[in-house]
Amino acid sequence: MFRRTFLSLALANRGLRLATFQADVTPPLGSALCYGLVPPADSVTDPLAARGVVLHPAGQRPIVLCAVDWLGIGNTSRDRWRAALAKAAGTTPDRVALHTVHQHDAPGDDAAALTLLPAGIPLGPDAFARQAVDRVARAIRAAKPVAITEVTAGAAPVIEVASNRRILGPDGKVVFGRMTACRNSPQCQAPEGVIDPLLRSISFWAGPRRTATLSYYATHPMSWYGKGAISADFVGHARNQQTDTFQVHFTGAAGNIGAGRYNDGSPDMRPVLAKRMATAMAAAKAAEKPIPFADVRWLSESVAMPLREGAGFAESELTTAIANTSLDPKQRANHARYLAFYRLTKAGRRIDITSLRLGPFSIVHMPGELFVEYQLAAAAERRNELVATAAYGDYGPMYIGTARSYAEGGYETSAVSRVAPSVEDLLLSATRKLLG
Repeated sequence: MFRRTFLSLALANRGLRLATFQADVTPPLGSALCYGLVPPADSVTDPLAARGVVLHPAGQRPIVLCAVDWLGIGNTSRDRWRAALAKAAGTTPDRVALHTVHQHDAPGDDAAALTLLPAGIPLGPDAFARQAVDRVARAIRAAKPVAITEVTAGAAPVIEVASNRRILGPDGKVVFGRMTACRNSPQCQAPEGVIDPLLRSISFWAGPRRTATLSYYATHPMSWYGKGAISADFVGHARNQQTDTFQVHFTGAAGNIGAGRYNDGSPDMRPVLAKRMATAMAAAKAAEKPIPFADVRWLSESVAMPLREGAGFAESELTTAIANTSLDPKQRANHARYLAFYRLTKAGRRIDITSLRLGPFSIVHMPGELFVEYQLAAAAERRNELVATAAYGDYGPMYIGTARSYAEGGYETSAVSRVAPSVEDLLLSATRKLLG
């Protein structure tokens, strides 16, 4: 008890304060979901939320950490969100970590792509997206910071949720995509493969009360989806069940990770997976230990993403595809999202890779649908400490594989990945700088 009290006083003296915020970001019925790749919203199973915290370290500008129950926020839309949240918090956009949880029965926001499409092609609820930004900004302005007296951190394994989606054959090529749900194939029960089994969490205390908990785990967050019913799905349900704290959950590097080994895609599996996640969230909190820290450090590396090259990726080809009325509107919208990312990158737009370091606990904030190997590499940089990864930051690049994965084939490294294999060296170098 004396040690806990001593640490509490020490942290309070450092002047760390924290405010929590939450806003409803459930789109209206009729809105495009999953960037128009699934039927539009016709009902609401459960609402979507933007949740986050604003850290106020003594002598520094505030830091905003926000997770949104949407599929993705990319390109200039992400710039818009970060600018608005920064203004509301009294900080700068480079100190805003904005991520999506990546549920598929949820909208996406890509205003730059929308301007490239003819009217009538569904992509996202643009007018509502702007309302959502305003709602979150208002919630931040209304949030009241409290003095933090203690910080604790821990981890626990998640049992029977995650599995690698990419099943390789003897020749090292992808022979089966297990994806989020899997049935009617012997490959469904293949070994889990490369995953990160740990859910990591960090909690902030105001006296005896947990004021907020941030959790991180790598898996695609869907059980069953694509029927038109808006939902935060099993990860959002597990988060909402944490009634002992204000829980904010971030999806880790889950580009090649899903629940396929343990999920047949039936509606009945949603509460089962939610219970497994909720159990791990509670176990991670129970395993948390006080962490001493001398200061709060925010670090940033700005990177220019290497663009994918080859057939189908030239600007002229993308422009032609968008104008091709014989193509499925979903395909035209997909080409518009890539062309927006392509043009912005060519014009010099860079993506911030950031980290928050609190003593022996570090959080790395990454873009896109990152492969889990990046998360494992980040953890290996500080083997004796806890390192959490939040992916699904800027959604412009979409899938980000490892260098070798592009030669393996498979869905994740097909045209849905907008970046070149050289992205691995770039991101690993940035990670080392942030964690070194």
